Amino acid sequence: MVSQQQSVTPDEPDLNPSPVDAVVFDLGNVLIDWDPQPAIAAGVGEDRARKFLTAGEFDFGAWNHEQDAGRTFAEAEQDAATAYPHLADEIHSYRANFAKSLRGQIDGTVAILKQLHAAEIPLIALTNWSAETFPIAVDRFDFLDLFEDIIVSGEEGVAKPDPEIFEELADRVRHLGSLDDCIFIDDKLANVQAAVEAGMDAIAFTTPDELRADLLVRGLPVEA
Repeated sequence: MVSQQQSVTPDEPDLNPSPVDAVVFDLGNVLIDWDPQPAIAAGVGEDRARKFLTAGEFDFGAWNHEQDAGRTFAEAEQDAATAYPHLADEIHSYRANFAKSLRGQIDGTVAILKQLHAAEIPLIALTNWSAETFPIAVDRFDFLDLFEDIIVSGEEGVAKPDPEIFEELADRVRHLGSLDDCIFIDDKLANVQAAVEAGMDAIAFTTPDELRADLLVRGLPVEA
């Protein structure tokens, strides 16, 4: 929700200008601790889940990315289970137990988000997430209400780092300004690079403390 501000006449300068048009946050592993292993383990046990994700036979990341880009889980599970019938239980366990993959909020980053919101900095989320599972996050994490807009890749049918999703972001922030005056935060270097190529000032997220320092350097109103 955006706070209403008093109008400023041409002869009356804004005494509290926003240093940026918006701050754009990724969600998974920036604000929300996401790990697929607990979800898969809930169906097949820890050992099988760990092997499924690390053995290299099945590329979970690439498979899951297609759901982030709009493919349905029904289609994804059917295709994968047909190709890897001995891994069918692992494949189906992820969506069936998805809530367990959301290990909690990342407190330090959420604190930064709340400070920016309190300072009336416009906040946008741009997340790679399946449209089918995103409502689970919305129901669980109240801080998502602080965003003026949330762009969910699965709803758009295209995922980061595809340049097309940054074109969608540009359209969605047009009422605030341009991508050139937005700050983008993401834990994936490919997504950070794509944001830079789209004209944004981009930060590679590592820890909340490093993010706080990066934002302070840019003049954002976060506590040191």
